[in-house]
Amino acid sequence: MNFPIIAPSVLSADFANLGRDVEMINNSQADWFHVDVMDGVFVPNISFGFPVIKSIQNLAKKPLDVHLMIVQPERYIKEFKAVGAEILSVHYEACTHLHRTLHAIKEEGMKAGIAINPHTPISLLKDVIRDTDLVCMMSVNPGFGGQKFIEQTYQKCKELRHMIDESGSSCLIEIDGGVNAQTAPLLLAAGAHVLVAGNYVFGSKNPSETIASLKNLQANTTTVA
Repeated sequence: MNFPIIAPSVLSADFANLGRDVEMINNSQADWFHVDVMDGVFVPNISFGFPVIKSIQNLAKKPLDVHLMIVQPERYIKEFKAVGAEILSVHYEACTHLHRTLHAIKEEGMKAGIAINPHTPISLLKDVIRDTDLVCMMSVNPGFGGQKFIEQTYQKCKELRHMIDESGSSCLIEIDGGVNAQTAPLLLAAGAHVLVAGNYVFGSKNPSETIASLKNLQANTTTVA
């Protein structure tokens, strides 16, 4: 797969024309669909439920990268597999038994991810970094789109990349929040692999071209098998 992996966030799509926006992503250079699930408890907002995700999956021709911003996410692992999640990320802050939850996700045939809030230190992932396929690093406070990018994310990304390299893990680094033409090149230079973009894509005049601009930032220089 060529890096960067681009994952447009359907939270920023036009819900009245969701099928149209899903088709746009299908026909674009995007790699994944990023789907944010919020319960109004872990974060102060509510988003997609199972029927909507299943509807997206029925139209999607690319993997669903599902990010759970919910309490007790372990209760719903099988349900998210059933509606088409291929990558399932749970928050470090929401999991009492994180190691167990990661392996339960993998047992369902999905890639297992850990999402972390901006205040959560990278060092807390040391004991589980080899058990995860992806770390979704929040570069804004979770719950709402369109927030200002937190500058400390660059340093945290470098620290995480160092931890991954030192551990021998094949874990990917995903950045969620505030990704745009200014932040994206710096994030890739800091070691990021996956860029989640919501308002930057769907708020642009030509979302497909915006996705292409992100995809082509390092597409010819950073490649993995």
